[in-house]
Parts: sequence; C-alpha cells; structure tokens
Amino acid sequence: MNYARFITARSAARRPSPIRVFTELQNRAPKSVISLATGSPNPNTFPFKTAAITIDNGKTIQFDEQIMKRALQYSESAGIPELLSWLKQLQVKLHNPPTLHYPSSQGQMDICVTTGSQEGLCKLQPLGCNMINIASDEYGIIPDSLKEILSKWKPEDSKNPGKNTPKFLYTVPNGDNPTGKSLTSNRKKEIYELARKYDFLIIEDDPYYFLQFNKPWVPTFLSMDVDGRVIRADSFSKVLSSGLRIGFITGPKPLIERVVLHTQVSTLHPSTFTQLLVSQLLHQWGQEGFLAHIERVIDYYRKQKDALLKAADKWLSGLAEWHAPTAGMFVWIKIKGISDVKKLIEEKAIKKEILMVPGNAFYIDSSAPSPYFRASFSLASPEQMDIAFQRLAELIKESL
Repeated sequence: MNYARFITARSAARRPSPIRVFTELQNRAPKSVISLATGSPNPNTFPFKTAAITIDNGKTIQFDEQIMKRALQYSESAGIPELLSWLKQLQVKLHNPPTLHYPSSQGQMDICVTTGSQEGLCKLQPLGCNMINIASDEYGIIPDSLKEILSKWKPEDSKNPGKNTPKFLYTVPNGDNPTGKSLTSNRKKEIYELARKYDFLIIEDDPYYFLQFNKPWVPTFLSMDVDGRVIRADSFSKVLSSGLRIGFITGPKPLIERVVLHTQVSTLHPSTFTQLLVSQLLHQWGQEGFLAHIERVIDYYRKQKDALLKAADKWLSGLAEWHAPTAGMFVWIKIKGISDVKKLIEEKAIKKEILMVPGNAFYIDSSAPSPYFRASFSLASPEQMDIAFQRLAELIKESL
C-alpha cells in the first residue's frame, strides 16, 4: 500500500534525529564499547536510588539501583523494547490483525508507546483539518451516511491529489466520548469496505476498549485490517492510571515511523520511569493477569453505569431520553422541550451544586445549540447520582 498521500509535507520532511540515532546505537552496543557520543546525564548523580511499589495483589514491583538508573534516564523514542514486545503480543491475542504478520516491511504493522490517551477531535482542529460530520445513532456511525458523503467522489479520485478526497476516518468505536455509543460489528465491516473502496485510513481511537460491559467484545477494525489502513490507539489511562500518561499506537510501519520521528523532535520519548513501571507490572501479571484486572475494572464501571441509569429512570423519565451505553463511562442525555441546554447546565445547575457538561462543548462549532448533556458515572456514588438527577429534574420542570 502506498502511504505517501497520507503523509503531509511537514511529516515527510522529518528525518531521524542524529542524536537519537547515536543513542539507540549506544543502547544496542556491547558494554565494552566506550561512548563519548551522547549527552545523557550521569545517573550516579541522581538522588533517587531504589523504590518498591505494592500492587493490589500484595506483590511488589522492585526498582533496584540499576533499574532506577534506567528508569530516570533517556530511552528510545518508540518505547522501551520489553514493553513494546509485551504490547505486540497483547495485540495479537486480542485482535490478531492479518497485517501484523505481513512479511514485507511496507506491509508490516508496527507499534509505539505514546504519552496517554489520543482521544479527542480537538487535537485535529489546530492542524487545519477539514472535518466532515457523519450522522450516527445509538449504534455509532451510520454507514449509509458515510456512503452518501463519499458519493461526492469516485473511488479512483483517491489517486488524483487535485480531487482532495478524504484521507482518514476518525472514530472512537467503543463508549464514545461524549455519547457513550459503540459501533456494531456489522457496521464496522461496512465502514471498512468503504475505506478500501475509497482508499482512506481509519484511525481507531479506542480508549474505552477495555471498558466494554458485554461479552463477547465487538471485533476491532484492526482485527479486520487486511491491507494496512488501520491506525489503532489504545490507552492505559482508564484502567491503570490516567496520571502515568501511557498509551500505545499500532499501525502500518511507514506511518508509525512518522509518529516516532515526531516524538524525537517534541517530547524526545515517553517517560522511561512510567514505561518501566507499567512494563514490570504487565510482565508480572502476564496477559491473563492483565485481563483479570480488566474484568475487575469493568465490573466496577458496570455497577456505576447501572446506578446512573437507575437514577435517570427514577427522576428523568418523561423529561429526557437516553440510551444505555455498552462501554465507557458516559451517558448522553437529551432534555425534551429545550433546544439548547447550555444555560440550564452551565448556570442554573451549578447554582444547585450539580455539574454536567452541555452537549455543545463537544461540537465542532461550540456555538451551535444542543439539547444534550453528558453525565459521567466514573466518580460519583450512587447516592450522589440520585441527588444530582433529582435536582436536575426540578430545574427542567422549572424551565419548561
């Protein structure tokens, strides 16, 4: 597959940092090699010597002096090797993407560690992207809506730069923020075939993948990818720690290389300390231990979701409408009879000491009116959810 048309001129102009190249050479070199090349500080000058971190099963992760020196030092831009290796094995277990096994370097899939969740269209707006909305319902993107938008072009137009055909589809397929919607398997298959027909990439930004409430989990776009057009973003922010800022991207090798080059000239590399902490935890758990932890996290959020829906049924029935999410931590609620709830949520609700987010905050045009608001069930207790929706119901009745 030719990835040239998906790479901007700025990205194509990036070249490996000579300093980073020397650093990686030194990391792979035998200990007998004497290097005067890198500008790494001497870890013997660092004040932190050892650490022991207790996890919830009572076991500890030990950072002895040598590991601590490494944890506090520069590391590879793509991520530390042992964490990358573990993550590649996890992707094979969960998705088994056909392109991960392609023999050619161009067709090969690759992976790199990133700093936290990639979620959010707000990251695309400053890049000057021409964003086109696609209609959706409770099951996510409506394929016929996407098909109608794409009908403005012919499939062969993708080979003509002057036609300005779509380059990629961005989607949060599970527990979408803010709507809580999740794409079905059949819709994913339809969308993927459209991507093949019109030759565009799919950015599968999936921070809530590990927060799916129903089994079996819906197959991912990555698991369907036969020709290397899916870039998948995963995050540990929702299941290990949001503060550690660790995520990982899987995709075609030529495009992942661009991500690594961007990292070289921006943050240099993800935090070595947090990578080693996560890597040692995952290696200690193993894949089955990690997935057992995921089940515990899912059970917590499922109970929270049920509590929020119970409170909504109790207080908002007849006043609002919503769909039960199958993943994530949000419910997208439409208030009946009010075309724009911004004032209700941002002014009146705050005076009643309840906080939600008005729907227009998530629109490309944030000035557009919206009857929706987002309610999160991640932190509040069931009692707090009940009180919040009782107060909200009173405000809605006063406003109608």
